[in-house]
Amino acid sequence: LLDEMGAWPSQQARWYDAEHQIARFLRQIEGKTFHGETFPVFWPNLGPNFFAGLFGCRLEFSDVTSWAEPILHDYDQPVALDWQSEYLRKIDEITQLALAGSAGRYLVGYTDLHPGMDWLAALRGTEQLCLDLFDEPKAVKRLAAQSTPNFLAVYDHFDALLKAHGQPSVTWMAIPAFGRLHIPSCDFGTMISPQQFREFVLPMLHAEVTAMTHNIFHMDGKGVARHLDAILELPNVQAIQWVQGVGNDQPILQWVPLIRRIQAAGRSVVVDLTLPELEPLIDALEPEGLLLCLPSEGEEQELAILNRLEKW
Repeated sequence: LLDEMGAWPSQQARWYDAEHQIARFLRQIEGKTFHGETFPVFWPNLGPNFFAGLFGCRLEFSDVTSWAEPILHDYDQPVALDWQSEYLRKIDEITQLALAGSAGRYLVGYTDLHPGMDWLAALRGTEQLCLDLFDEPKAVKRLAAQSTPNFLAVYDHFDALLKAHGQPSVTWMAIPAFGRLHIPSCDFGTMISPQQFREFVLPMLHAEVTAMTHNIFHMDGKGVARHLDAILELPNVQAIQWVQGVGNDQPILQWVPLIRRIQAAGRSVVVDLTLPELEPLIDALEPEGLLLCLPSEGEEQELAILNRLEKW
């Protein structure tokens, strides 16, 4: 990961500099009052493919995200979790530094973890994995079976760090919980049929959620939403975060029937929306079990939103 001069490449410097990340976060929360169900949460982050990076994938960084270079050329190739990975050591460093200054000031989360088929897609490459589901289904299942025990080992590692400092369980969604919180997901699900989702994805998701006390499923877009019936069969999933996407997938009102389906199944729904969409959404839905995530321009606007919601 070091360049020839022994320094962090400039593209990656911001991501790896723990003190920079924490200082930037502290500037963001300085003097801020957290209203409603909002909390100051610092979560160490190297992007969504961090978990794949622990198995040898090199992460490439942009300004706001990172992606993994596939390394799995065939299914006979050994794949193992590297506890000495530079990525893991860096996230440990950031986490420990954040925890050292957190008491009474902010919460510290565990890093973004994407196991399951998203992990395998990072190792193999998304297009190739799609072909593998037809050409080598047994090999896919055999390797995918390694995901959950390795994920739980990494999760337990970070969970122990947080609990040793009296922290609740929280991650990038900034919704804290006592016990063990997980954000299960499968963005790869948008590429496959409902039958394939049940065959290849659902068993791993079941193993993930049953190892936790709280789960909020990250349902990223209409491609994943077609698997809603299967997702609702998972035990111990208290809520679903609906991410409607951009462009023609907005505004949020077109997804009211989907949100009602989730509510009718007895699950809570985390919904992102814009301020102009608030009143129409209030007219269209019952409030029970909804967590609305809205941007605001300051404290005055936040208080006005809360006053409106209290009347609802």
